[in-house]
Amino acid sequence: MSTFEKLRYAIAQTLEVPPEAIAATSSAGDIAGWDSLGHVNLMISIEQTFDVQLDVEDFPKLTSVPAILEYLKSKGIA
Repeated sequence: MSTFEKLRYAIAQTLEVPPEAIAATSSAGDIAGWDSLGHVNLMISIEQTFDVQLDVEDFPKLTSVPAILEYLKSKGIA
C-alpha cells in the first residue's frame, strides 16, 4: 500500500467520508468534516497510522493531501 493510499484510508476513516472522495490534490476545503476538530483528529490519526510524532506548530501547514504527503516524505516516510 502506497503512502497516499494509507493516508487516503486514514482521512476517510477519521472524517467518515468514502475513500473515493479523497484525491491526491484534496484539501480541507474539499472534504466534508475537515473542520478544526476534524483536523486535530486527523493529525492524531496520521501519527498512529504512520508511527510519527507531528509537531503541533506544523498542524496549520498540514491542510491538504499534498502538504501532508510532503511532510511525511520529509520525515522519511515515502
